[in-house]
Amino acid sequence: MFSGARPHGASAIRRVAWAQAALIVPAALAGALVAGRDAGIATTYGVLVALFVSLVLVRRERQAMRHPEWDQHRLFRLFILAGVERLVVLVGLLALGMAGLKLPPLPVLLGLLGAQFAWLAAARR
Repeated sequence: MFSGARPHGASAIRRVAWAQAALIVPAALAGALVAGRDAGIATTYGVLVALFVSLVLVRRERQAMRHPEWDQHRLFRLFILAGVERLVVLVGLLALGMAGLKLPPLPVLLGLLGAQFAWLAAARR
């Protein structure tokens, strides 16, 4: 539905999620080295937010693949639902991190932005 599956079964969305998961430790170390422990935690949180948003899409992709009989209208509704779910997860987790956990906003957003570059890596393949 969302992307073509590779011969070994990994779709582009799953590759993005794996790349974002691989960025967790480097983001924590980079944030901690540049601006201290709190920035390292905030940067890691930003990468985790991006990962959770991608995992929502992976879940919906798997759901669509389990139902090859669904027509284009049903798949389009699923696509819209996935977009709304991703937005809700993104806003909710960012609000939790910045307002609830009192994490510094700039490192959180830098971690989120850095993890989003995994989409560029997936687009190049």
